[in-house]
Amino acid sequence: MQLNSLLIFVISMLVASSIYAEPDAPYPANYQPLPSTSVAIVGATIMPADGEEFINGTLIIRDGKIAEMGQDVPIPSGMDVINAQGKWVTPGIIDMHSHIGAFSSPSIPSMRNGNEKTEKNTAEVWVEHSIWPQDPAFQRAREGGVTTMNILPGSANLFNGRSVVVKNIPAVRVQDMKVPNAVKGAKLACGENPINYAARGKDPFTRMGNMKGFRNAFIDAQSYLKKKQSGEIKQDLELETISGILTGEITTHIHCYRADEMATMIELSHEFGFKIGTFHHATQAYKIADLLAQEGIAVATWSDRWGFKMEAYDAVPLNAASLEWAGVQTIIHSDSSILAQTLNVEAAKAMAQAKRAEKNISRAQALKWVTLNPAETLGIADRTGSLTKGKSADIVIWSDDPFSIFAKADIVMIDGVIVVDRSAPVSETSDFLVGQSMEELENE
Repeated sequence: MQLNSLLIFVISMLVASSIYAEPDAPYPANYQPLPSTSVAIVGATIMPADGEEFINGTLIIRDGKIAEMGQDVPIPSGMDVINAQGKWVTPGIIDMHSHIGAFSSPSIPSMRNGNEKTEKNTAEVWVEHSIWPQDPAFQRAREGGVTTMNILPGSANLFNGRSVVVKNIPAVRVQDMKVPNAVKGAKLACGENPINYAARGKDPFTRMGNMKGFRNAFIDAQSYLKKKQSGEIKQDLELETISGILTGEITTHIHCYRADEMATMIELSHEFGFKIGTFHHATQAYKIADLLAQEGIAVATWSDRWGFKMEAYDAVPLNAASLEWAGVQTIIHSDSSILAQTLNVEAAKAMAQAKRAEKNISRAQALKWVTLNPAETLGIADRTGSLTKGKSADIVIWSDDPFSIFAKADIVMIDGVIVVDRSAPVSETSDFLVGQSMEELENE
């Protein structure tokens, strides 16, 4: 039953040749679940994310999907059984803000393909055209329990380009990782980054310059939509993305730290009649939590990262908890190939801050921050994000309570197939992950 990473890699090349969905779309999502066996996970504490946890549970997987789950579930004959006594089972982690594959390892200039720093507006680029599926950071994220990720272009521009949602499987082509029918996304950025990293000789140089750039772009997109409807205009890749935001076909992922700038971006959305999807980073979101809840805007943030630049200084450790209490769709993200390996701990830290304030966040709520909430925001909650009958068996079996610093992802499954097994012989999928043991070095 146990497939090591190398075997999964080979199989993925064989099964991903046919189109799974979106056959008429350019660069279609070809993701195909790998062949799976029927599996029973027994004896674990199960945390489903859409309900309360229970101990000594059994979870049945058939055809890569969750078939049954409960405390007294009979195990059908012919099943592979995983004894998870003393362990914890959760849905696979979903990283709402990743740059893996675009800012690749090893971090040398030719591997930094996430920022197209040539114009203030590069809405025409798609980050999937930069992603290197063999980035070893994908494997390291899998080892941290990450089964799905929303990969974004960088934040050097006002409009940075389109995002892509991928299943974290080994692959050669990014299209074989690309999740069909996820909500299309575009990355925007306000604040310091588009000011500091603007192309030489190009505006913006100020925050008011940022807003001028946004407004002009949406005015151009409005005009483009009118001409497109009359058939009088050639396709424009930049305006296709921005007009897609206006029509609601494309959601927005907005890099924004300060409360006043988030409020200004909300006013921008009112001026041009589009819906903001998610503010990312948003370290001052706690200041306008009620407004964000009223607008139905999700927030993807860190547990306690702050102070690395001016607009990140006025952060508080209760940011995530205060958003949850206000009714905001709250998400803990990584924005880092390192933090992606410990998103369970990031959620635990934010939960602990609430406990210190003597106003608890439940374990179920904290688990949603890295599972069901991002799934809902990305439009894939019908398929993943919780341990619900009929959903994909994207599952992590943890060695310890997943909110413990000592917890390791012993087994990680995507669509019912094991992609990480700490008990199996190591078989790395990248030359960059292959190293020498201390014993080998000592014998040289």
